[in-house]
Amino acid sequence: MTRHALVTGSTSGIGAATARALSAAGLRVLVTGRDKTRGDALAAELGTTFLPSDLTGSPDELRAFAAAATDALDGHVDVLVHNAALCPPVDTPSLSDADLEATLAVNVRAPHVLTAALAPAMAERGEGAIVVIGSWMAHVGHPFVGLYSATKATELQLARSWAAEFGPRGVRVNAVSPGATRTPINDADDAVVAAMTARTPAGRPGRPHEIADAVTWVLSDAAGYLHGAEIAVDGGITSTSLG
Repeated sequence: MTRHALVTGSTSGIGAATARALSAAGLRVLVTGRDKTRGDALAAELGTTFLPSDLTGSPDELRAFAAAATDALDGHVDVLVHNAALCPPVDTPSLSDADLEATLAVNVRAPHVLTAALAPAMAERGEGAIVVIGSWMAHVGHPFVGLYSATKATELQLARSWAAEFGPRGVRVNAVSPGATRTPINDADDAVVAAMTARTPAGRPGRPHEIADAVTWVLSDAAGYLHGAEIAVDGGITSTSLG
C-alpha cells in the first residue's frame, strides 16, 4: 500500500525538496503551505494536491487542518514531517511581540497539536513515522535568532519524548537537523552563509536536497531501528571547531 505523507511548509526550500524526494521514493505527498502559487505548481509537478495552511492558527484551526489533510490523503496520514518554521533574524530586544507569538505558534504549538491529532491514528494502525526538522542552532548560543534556536531545541526534545510515547506502538519519531543551508529564505544573506560554513569540514553551505535525502532515509524501512535520534546533516558545523 502506498504510504501517505504530510510535509508542512513544503512549497519551497527544504520542504519542497523533501516533498520531491518522498514522491520519488513512492510516497503520496500532500503539499502544504501559505503560498498558493508555489503550492499549486509543486503539486502539479508531483501529481498530487496542495492544501493551504496557516500554522499560526489556533489549536482548533490546526486540528481542522489535520482533519482536512487526512481527508485529502484518503483517510490516513502515515508520515508526518514537521518542516515549517519561522526565524525572525533579530536580537532579543528587537524581537516584536507579533514575531514572538508567531514563532512560538509555528515552531512549537503547531508541531505539538498536529502530532497529537495525527499520531494516535498511526499508533492504532501499528505503524507510522514522524520527522522533526531541527537545526544546528539548537546546540549553540548565538547573538541573533535566540528564540528560533530555543524553539528548535524544544522540537528536538519533543521528538525524543514522542519516540518514547509512540514508538512502542509502531510509530518511529526522529529528527534531522540541517546546518547552514542555502534556501530561498536566505538568498539575500548568501555571503554570510558562505562565511559561516567556510571552515566547516564540508567547507560550504548545505543544499535542500541533501537534507531531503536524509529525511527520506530516516522515513524508510532501512532506518527501521532508528528511534528518538537526531541526525545532524550539517557539514560538521556542530561536531567540529575549525574556526
